[in-house]
Amino acid sequence: MDFTFNDEQTAVREAADGILSGLVDPDRVQEIEGSDDRVDRALWAELAKADLLGIAIPTAHGGGGFAMVELCLVLEAQGKVVAPVPLWATLVLGALPVAEFGSDALRDELLEAVAAGDMILTAALADVADDIAVGGPGRPSVCAGAGVDGGLVISGTAFAVPYAHVADRVLIPVATTEGTVVAVIDPTSAGVTIEHAVTTNREIHPHLHLDGVAVASDQLLAGGDASRGGEVLSWMLNRAWTGLCALQVGITEAAVAQTAEYLNTREQFGLPLATFQATKMRAADAAIDTEAIRVTTWQAAWRLDNGLDADRAVNVAAWFAAESGQRVVLATQHLHGGMGADISYPIHRYFLWGKQIELMLGSPSAQLARLGRQVATGLAGAELATAELATSGAVPA
Repeated sequence: MDFTFNDEQTAVREAADGILSGLVDPDRVQEIEGSDDRVDRALWAELAKADLLGIAIPTAHGGGGFAMVELCLVLEAQGKVVAPVPLWATLVLGALPVAEFGSDALRDELLEAVAAGDMILTAALADVADDIAVGGPGRPSVCAGAGVDGGLVISGTAFAVPYAHVADRVLIPVATTEGTVVAVIDPTSAGVTIEHAVTTNREIHPHLHLDGVAVASDQLLAGGDASRGGEVLSWMLNRAWTGLCALQVGITEAAVAQTAEYLNTREQFGLPLATFQATKMRAADAAIDTEAIRVTTWQAAWRLDNGLDADRAVNVAAWFAAESGQRVVLATQHLHGGMGADISYPIHRYFLWGKQIELMLGSPSAQLARLGRQVATGLAGAELATAELATSGAVPA
């Protein structure tokens, strides 16, 4: 399969790589991790100046009008340097669904500000994703009752919301008596309490406690139509998972490259570590795992952009990113020996990011179980269709 990028996509990749690799190094990351909000604001401003924050925002709202593949190229570049900025949260969890399902008022309010770097978005998908991982329908933990003029009043707790402490708006799936609706709230609204929580990779993913938070009707995705809740959530989750896979591509690629450099320069018994068969084979396995994550990720992103059924492709990519991803970051840390245990040494941070993405994607066993359910459902559907055709006489029984 040809995964060659076109000229525009190549330009996006080069721009993202140039800015992120030029402005982010281990010292800078460590400095930002010690700050209060753990966001590199200077880098965020530079990404906005380069029009990368609006890469997948419609041109009518000041964006580039590109899609998931181009956005994944930016996320891959972020993963290579583990840059502490809310790209995935803002662009994938927030801007994409607003552009697709938001009201005209909501698009006008948010999207141009995102592209300009003036607004940070996020979404509370952890509980929904966890429910789906175990075979559930994706029922949200936050509930809603009727509000004023078609709006809602929502209460409950949204757990582990990426960068909610700095977000200007949060997309929250809520359960109503008629189904699921995704509401867009201002986290500074009355009734919202933010409880900080620190993740494995040292990001802040707070829990949002909601008590009678009023949401206007024009702040509901898909016009507040609860019958479309499953469609909206599936759309959001497929892109959220694919975005995490793209981050994992960059993380594992950089971890393997740094490990190869280390093995070629570090000597033992008077020879570079790279000359020993055990280290060569484990590094080669890590490189193969990285390529598996890469090709499955681009397959998923391409199918999403071309309006094809992508559920199974996204699940396959997520399994590789979770299973192979954690195997890569574990191997690359181990191949650094004692240096890999030093938390001030760069390779350790790739291990933390790789493990965090595995946790956010769900365990590999849960991914396999979900994939098995998809395959079984597809086989059952095919058998039913064949039986119906045979009954109609269109094909031999």
